[in-house]
Amino acid sequence: MSRILDQRILLLVISFAVSVQSTKVLSKWKKCGDPECEKAMSRVQATTDYLGPDCRYLNFKTGEEIIVYSKLSRENENLWTGSKGKDFGYFPRDAVKVEEVLIGEEVEMLTKETDFLCLNEDKYNFE
Repeated sequence: MSRILDQRILLLVISFAVSVQSTKVLSKWKKCGDPECEKAMSRVQATTDYLGPDCRYLNFKTGEEIIVYSKLSRENENLWTGSKGKDFGYFPRDAVKVEEVLIGEEVEMLTKETDFLCLNEDKYNFE
């Protein structure tokens, strides 16, 4: 009985650690193509396969096309946000090459806590 309780406690601790990680604010600032972050900024192509650490990240294979909608700035400039088909998430900018720039000027703004929530099956995943 004690062993089962220990396993349940361990699973609870692991679950809590994963939920904290997946709601962590990755940057206080971001750059977008417009004040609503709705305008596509650029079209990029994956130069390597990428598998993100949690559900906030976009997974892709070499050669796939991604549309970029925002770029984290200041303290974490390596992560961009984009979509591939119906999938949306963060990815490292060094895993892609820019094929086409679609905007003339970037707008920098504060991020929101909702920028860092997981999207699963068109619903927010509040952890």
